[in-house]
Amino acid sequence: MNSESSKREEKEQIKLVNKLENIKSQYIVIEIFKYMHHWKSLELIKYNKKTQNRLNISIKTYKKFSQELTPIEIEVIPAENVYCKFIHFLKDEDKQYYHIYFNNKEETKRNYLNKNDDITNIKIKIIIDPQVKSFEKLFKYCKNIISINFIKFYRNNITNMNEMFSGCELLNNLNLSSFNTENVIDMNNMFNNCSSLSELNLSNFNTKNVLYMNDMFIDCTSLKELDLSNFNTENVIDMNDMFLRCSTIKKINVSNFNTNKVTNMRGMFCRCSSLEELDLFNFNTNNVINMGSMFGACSSLKKLNISSSNFNVDNVSEIYFMFSNCPEEIKRKMKENIKNIKDEAFADM
Repeated sequence: MNSESSKREEKEQIKLVNKLENIKSQYIVIEIFKYMHHWKSLELIKYNKKTQNRLNISIKTYKKFSQELTPIEIEVIPAENVYCKFIHFLKDEDKQYYHIYFNNKEETKRNYLNKNDDITNIKIKIIIDPQVKSFEKLFKYCKNIISINFIKFYRNNITNMNEMFSGCELLNNLNLSSFNTENVIDMNNMFNNCSSLSELNLSNFNTKNVLYMNDMFIDCTSLKELDLSNFNTENVIDMNDMFLRCSTIKKINVSNFNTNKVTNMRGMFCRCSSLEELDLFNFNTNNVINMGSMFGACSSLKKLNISSSNFNVDNVSEIYFMFSNCPEEIKRKMKENIKNIKDEAFADM
């Protein structure tokens, strides 16, 4: 038997059974894969002995199928009593999407759950096709999700995470501990408006190839602190509005940032009104051309550590409101420490 026939046989063994009577579960497995240029979706109640018998598949076959064809596994919990567009997947490079909808309670029961299941707190496992290389807008505007847990993340071919969690306003738990970001080049707007996230652990992120971090944490209005000391930013060129309106954040550890290639820092810390201190001693701004409103409205800032030699504004063409509405003591020190800085940098809006 050739490999294609073998794969076909394995896939045929795993089928959706329309009526799984008396199986109570709050779990749904969505498996998406590409085969012979046609997209198919398989929906299975969470794997257990009972479903194994009813679906007539062996655990060995199931594991082999999952490992070879669907090596990323995500667990998602939506908010209670919300049945709207739930999640979408990038289908291919033409930016076509595969959508999963929960339009109402009856449709959810009819298509996904046993009639006796409690569906107020659905937990869904989603396994994504290995040929998908972009997670751009994967969860964008999924305003009903409260928890996302990446359980498995074996692949290293994801290059785009632009707007991945953008607009997830109710998201309060995000587990990215298994994330593989070693080949990602775009993190633009990645956590934009994740306004319910009070903490975010990115200690395992490999950002050595990232070029774009602009708007990455914009409007994360519940974050109290953020430790990015492990970030490798040696190739980043854009940090525009990176932490804009993170209004409750008190600590941001960017002490190890390499900014040698960055050209845009406009609004980077703007309106971080609870931020009390910031260590930018390692910042090299020789190539930066825009610093407009960079620290604008950082009204609680008490300490700003910079290097007089490396924090260079000679090439900056946009510097208006750089320290707008900052404490007067901070303005005074920056006037003393930053050579050739223009008066418009200290104007208040």
